[in-house]
Amino acid sequence: MAQKLRDVVMVDGIRTPFGRAGEKGFFWLTRADDLVTKVIDELLHRNPQIKPDMIDENIWGASTQTGDQGITMGRTTVLTSNLDVSTAGCSVDRMCAGGMTALTYGAGQIAMGAADCIITGGVEHMGHHPMGAGADPNPRLFQENIVTVDDINMGKTAENLHDMFPDIKKETCDEYAIFCQQKAKKALDSGMIGKMIVPMTVYTKDGWTRADYDMQPRPETTMQGLSELKTPFREGGRVTAGNSSGLNDGAAGAILMSADLAKELGLKPVIKIFGWAFAGVPPKIMGYGPVPSTKKALKNYNMKFEDFGLIELNEAFAVQAIAFMNEFGLKVVDDPKMNIYGGAIAFGHPLASSGIRLMIHLMHAFQERKNVKYGMTTMCVGLGQGGTVFCENLLA
Repeated sequence: MAQKLRDVVMVDGIRTPFGRAGEKGFFWLTRADDLVTKVIDELLHRNPQIKPDMIDENIWGASTQTGDQGITMGRTTVLTSNLDVSTAGCSVDRMCAGGMTALTYGAGQIAMGAADCIITGGVEHMGHHPMGAGADPNPRLFQENIVTVDDINMGKTAENLHDMFPDIKKETCDEYAIFCQQKAKKALDSGMIGKMIVPMTVYTKDGWTRADYDMQPRPETTMQGLSELKTPFREGGRVTAGNSSGLNDGAAGAILMSADLAKELGLKPVIKIFGWAFAGVPPKIMGYGPVPSTKKALKNYNMKFEDFGLIELNEAFAVQAIAFMNEFGLKVVDDPKMNIYGGAIAFGHPLASSGIRLMIHLMHAFQERKNVKYGMTTMCVGLGQGGTVFCENLLA
């Protein structure tokens, strides 16, 4: 029996601070599932109208689903959080777009009437689970030259984008990185980023400490400093630690529900999620993924790129962001539509959590720019994919 699709809204979103991966990061002795539990409980605390037994599903993305990111994170964190035991849960994986995929999976369930209210998110503890750790790729991939070892090294795929677009110079990427850090500093100084973060008390090798800030931002970054960094992925290359995102630990989550339920509860959401698309590209140019996924979404929903007044793009690498900007006619390096609070080059990229971080940034950006009707989030994905989510500003 055919039924009308329901409108889906994002009621709220919050994240942990993003720590550095490894022993120097403040989450080194903290479990990934405890990061998720903290986010879930904070979402419930911030939204008392939403009772725990109203949450139908708890869906979480994680790239490496083993250890403290295994055993079906979405269900185990129902049991460790203040959610009701009746809440179902699952885990999904689309590498960097795990959180974005969890979000679209949840939105689809609500639109179809399979659920009314869902918590969704993404987590990555890259200190415990470095990218690709424990993976066993099918040997055919290499024996039959389907991919090369370099094709699954994210930094080397960024160098390939430089080869693909020789007009994108290293100096332009460094300028972009500087601008990202400057925007992030402004957002940090204004208190905007603090609104997006739930502080945690965590145990470290130096005892208990308060984790209430992102460890990644480097506002002191200069062009001179960037010019002196090594190019670890290729001798004489153009990709450096300064014009790339970092290796980080963190979790981000959101509450989705039907627009009818939000109205019934007296909630006033900012974001309506109305479309998305994923697309594939050759793994060797992984960072190009947001271009075809955005074009696919534009076609699917009969929209033009110019309809969108805010764009949150995950900056895995500056070259990838600039390639996207060039493709869609954005001003390089400082288009006022894009990443207005700074992006992953400043804040970090804990893989599966980043898709939700983008949504949280967009939620606050919509509140700041009430004249903007449409916004999008978009990101590249390891092994050659891109994802794009379309949103409407309910304040416009």
